[in-house]
Amino acid sequence: MTISIGQKAPSFNLFDSDKKNISSDSFAGQPVLIFFFPFSFSSVCTAELCGVRDNLQVYNNANVSVVGISVDSLYTLHQFKKDQQINFTLLSDFNKNVSRDFGVLYDTFPAFEMQGVSKRAAFLIDKNGLVQYAEICATPGDMPDFNAIQSKIASL
Repeated sequence: MTISIGQKAPSFNLFDSDKKNISSDSFAGQPVLIFFFPFSFSSVCTAELCGVRDNLQVYNNANVSVVGISVDSLYTLHQFKKDQQINFTLLSDFNKNVSRDFGVLYDTFPAFEMQGVSKRAAFLIDKNGLVQYAEICATPGDMPDFNAIQSKIASL
């Protein structure tokens, strides 16, 4: 499934790194930026999420909630969040349903032939639950275009 601009974002219900059940409904009425990332503790994912952490004020100033999602377990995400001092919500898609719904699940991860790993991707969902920005990175080493994301946020 490919997510298109203007389409209703898939709903989800996942556990965060603190074992709290988080529903997409909890973001209703406010914009949310969702990042999918392959692996906690990998160099590119760490750089990406720490970059978001260091610039979180940009999103907060625009009243945009930020959520990171990976297929890592909630225990792995808890330790990653603690070690890297991540200051936004991390959700575990361990069962891979949300990654599949957003169309960001590798059949086979290019580097290690692992199946069922999330692609690196970014989706900006507006306060009405509609996708306003969608980017699925071509390779795991690519980063989302943060300038394009911030430009889109400014136009909401």
